[in-house]
Amino acid sequence: MTATYEQMWKDLGLDLVAHDMLMQVLGQGYQDVFLTQESRPQGMDYFNFVMSEVHGLRIKELLDGKKEGKKVIGSFCVFVPEEIVRASDATLVGLCTGADFATEEVEKVLPRNTCSLIKSAFGFKLGKVCPYIESADMIVGENTCDGKKKSYEVFGQLVPNLYVMDLPQMKSPEGKALLKAEYYRFKDRVEQLTGNRIDVARLKNGIEIVNNKRRAVHRLSQLRKADPAPISGLDALLINQVFFYDDPIRFTESVNKICDEIEERTKTNSGVAAKGAPRILLSGCPMAVPNWKLPWIVETSGAVIVGEESCVGERGVRNLTADTGSTLDELMNAIVDRYFQVDCAIFTPNPDRLQHVKDMATAYNANGVIHYGLQFCQPYQMEAMPVEQALEAASIPTLRIDTDYSMEDVEQLKTRVEAFIERLR
Repeated sequence: MTATYEQMWKDLGLDLVAHDMLMQVLGQGYQDVFLTQESRPQGMDYFNFVMSEVHGLRIKELLDGKKEGKKVIGSFCVFVPEEIVRASDATLVGLCTGADFATEEVEKVLPRNTCSLIKSAFGFKLGKVCPYIESADMIVGENTCDGKKKSYEVFGQLVPNLYVMDLPQMKSPEGKALLKAEYYRFKDRVEQLTGNRIDVARLKNGIEIVNNKRRAVHRLSQLRKADPAPISGLDALLINQVFFYDDPIRFTESVNKICDEIEERTKTNSGVAAKGAPRILLSGCPMAVPNWKLPWIVETSGAVIVGEESCVGERGVRNLTADTGSTLDELMNAIVDRYFQVDCAIFTPNPDRLQHVKDMATAYNANGVIHYGLQFCQPYQMEAMPVEQALEAASIPTLRIDTDYSMEDVEQLKTRVEAFIERLR
């Protein structure tokens, strides 16, 4: 355990023994998955540092900000509008999921067949190992799927500061009106929390900060179209994951710096895999830290991941928020317009996502698509079948995988992935 932060973690109420075990596993996993890769861009050193301090220096920064009156808002979903949070001079951070923890305790309050992401969020709280949850002045839940909607009734008993946001289920005028009403309600709650009234100038500033983050990650995505691939899918996924934790301005500068480096690599045909290596597009459920299992299997089986059709990926950064409005209502409408384009599987019907998967496979010169679904995640599992059918009909080979956060099925998945890659060859 890092002695520098032990008192800080203790003051937050973490279980120091359990947290130490988590950090050891996370550190070893990061070493095995990321630091064993060859030909990594030098700019990844920054993201290595971020991960080494993800529960340390970053938490200290948040707590130092809180001493100065700056509030911390935690969230689980890209539908929580960061522009509004930034406009209030608060900090938005992603909360811990992506790994199994305290499963026995979780299954005392949730059904065993609840999706892994929901159980993981509960496990990090019940296991007292997530400093982001304990640092948050407000935690935002969102009624995306039925599992989350009902689980927040329980989660609200575990945390004193839960705010639940309702979301539309259909892309309709009524759905858009609901989203606008919810975003105004959220703005009012954030103003109440921070004591800062959001005006046009503040909201324009928030929009600019978040748009710049998205531009940087989207720039990285476009560079991944090159062959040979200039950056691994694992490293690109890590950058997309750090998007939700890091200081936004520092993050944007670091991503643009690595993009500059990658542009130089593409000029000399330098890559992390051989030219012509099978190129895979991942589609489906978001992958939060430390959920690196499937990408690791794919990229140690001879293929390279060139894109992610996911909220932790292209879906989360595809669209910018227009900043041309001159009134608060015009800017709020622009925020609603931007988020209403997110084609999450919660929506029904959801034809835009089918088209985006096909468009991405073409744009990134992918040889095939792997659709990733978490077990018991009904929206994505149900949508996986029409996605697979649509892709195969377009002559795009597709592999549908349902799994969880455990490592028990690694060998089985590796066999299936290797056979799929051989098919692509």
